[in-house]
Amino acid sequence: MEQAVLVVAIVLVVIVVSRLAGPRNIPVPIALLGVGAIASVLPQVPEVRLSPEVVLFGLLPPLLYSAALSSSLVDIRAFRSKILSLSVGLVLFTAVGVALVATWLMDIDFALALALGAIVAPPDAVAATAVARRIGLPRKITTILEGESLLNDATALVTLRTALAAAGLSAHGAEPAGISFGSVGLDLVVAAVGGVAFGVVVYLVVGWLRRRLTEVPADTALSFIVPFAAYAPAEVVGASGVLAVVTAGLLLAYRAPVLQSAPSRLAERINWSSVTFVLENAVFLLIGLQVWSLVQDTRDGELGTGRTLAVAAAVLVTVLVLRPVWLLGQAAVQVLRGHADRRQVLGWSLVSGWAGMRGVVTLAAALTLPEDTPMRPELVLIALVVTVGTLVLQGTTLPALARALDVRGPDPREDALQEATVLGATTGAGLRALEDDPTNDAEVVEVIRQQASDRVNRSWERLGTLGPGERESPAEARARLRVEMIQHERDELLRIRAAGQVDHAVLTSVLGQLDAEETALGWAATRTAGVRESVLRPPERVAGACDHLADDGAPHPPSETDGCPECRAEGLTWVHLRSCTTCGHVGCCDSSVGRHASAHFASSGHPVMRSIEPGEAWRWCFVDEVLG
Repeated sequence: MEQAVLVVAIVLVVIVVSRLAGPRNIPVPIALLGVGAIASVLPQVPEVRLSPEVVLFGLLPPLLYSAALSSSLVDIRAFRSKILSLSVGLVLFTAVGVALVATWLMDIDFALALALGAIVAPPDAVAATAVARRIGLPRKITTILEGESLLNDATALVTLRTALAAAGLSAHGAEPAGISFGSVGLDLVVAAVGGVAFGVVVYLVVGWLRRRLTEVPADTALSFIVPFAAYAPAEVVGASGVLAVVTAGLLLAYRAPVLQSAPSRLAERINWSSVTFVLENAVFLLIGLQVWSLVQDTRDGELGTGRTLAVAAAVLVTVLVLRPVWLLGQAAVQVLRGHADRRQVLGWSLVSGWAGMRGVVTLAAALTLPEDTPMRPELVLIALVVTVGTLVLQGTTLPALARALDVRGPDPREDALQEATVLGATTGAGLRALEDDPTNDAEVVEVIRQQASDRVNRSWERLGTLGPGERESPAEARARLRVEMIQHERDELLRIRAAGQVDHAVLTSVLGQLDAEETALGWAATRTAGVRESVLRPPERVAGACDHLADDGAPHPPSETDGCPECRAEGLTWVHLRSCTTCGHVGCCDSSVGRHASAHFASSGHPVMRSIEPGEAWRWCFVDEVLG
């Protein structure tokens, strides 16, 4: 009964603290650590101690799997050399550097100091990418941080296991084996190859099952056992459970559009976001609940609390310094070889070097230290100080550093522009497939064509700016009215339910359809607001190109225009304006009733038009249907 009450209390505290801290820009992990630390002093709060088995086999696999599901296998493959350099080379570099400092300050065996270095070496996937996305770092940096944080855990945990064996300890209760440089290298190879192999096997088995599962609840339930099915067998044979989980997660996420139905993918995403929210935040709260007992234990230990905190500060400084040193060294090599722009690579390296926040994995690894580890309370407290220190120092100052170095992420308008182009291409492919089939009813195809056209136009409308006195675009007006209509439909549905006139299953189905549609409309409205508030910057890449766009050399149209002349003549209202790059003719976009820009191409054959909306700098080729 007490354990059930404790679990309920932990989840409730996580929900309340997250709700209060988020809107106030207080890092939720730090807030939960603080709440836990305060609660640990209160005599009414029971002492909480996490066992290594609970952390290793209960918390770590699902957290890693969730992070892998939200990562891109394609992007990780594209930056694999950089990611491997950080996830292997930097982790070992940091672990050895911390070990040297700890050996000097704590007067402990080097193997035990190396175990501490392995614990604090890996940055956290969730912490690093959350900050990177919030402040809008370039996608390359975000992808590298994400890939590094997924793979460096394997290096750190193998190094930790090897160091403990060298110190005569074992996290799994087995007899420690002998240690040598050869055995360390062999351990790393076995861990890497074996971990990937187990992950691939789990992916193949789960993929085979998913092709035969049609029920959404069953498919979602299957996803809950994947991390444990990958992690536990790999660890038993000495392979890396971390790499097994990450490999299975990346492959399943990459193949999800083929293996799963759309409802299954949506259900999995929602359920795993809830699981991650609870587990990730609960770990910080649980660590906070152990703070007082750690302080008490270090007070009676060999170093004492004061000296332990001093050593923790030194280790924190070491961790903060070694990462930028490694990245700046790599940047210097790139510049000397002439492979990169000096200013850009310096800015990116400094920002990446300061984005090394530690998190759940560091705390979890610290708790895996065997109970008979010398100075265990001191080592765990040092890991806690390093985690909190990096989250506070780096997490709060990284945005200012990125702004100072002018390291910015992709512009929302550029993203929206590419999204509209991709949506147009995919919609066109679908419509051509319907038109090529002579058995399809022409009238039905025409209805679908109109619906598809409206969907593409909504995407383009997000890019335009509203004129004086305009509150919303046509798509926004339709969405607003549809949401109002859905609210009235839901009220009527609830009245029917209260009257008991219709079966519950039927009512639930209709309510689910309304909820899904309203959610989609709300998501689209949020995206539109974010795009409209931004200003289009010069793009780093061209979304598409063709000979017509390359030949475009016509002068830009005047910045002020009277609008669409055809719309004025016909008494119509235009949405956004486009200009022909051949003759300068101004026409309205396809979201407008007249569609005069497309009509001009149909009558004149002039292939390219450009947007003349404020803040936009894109062109469109009607012939090849590409963007430039």
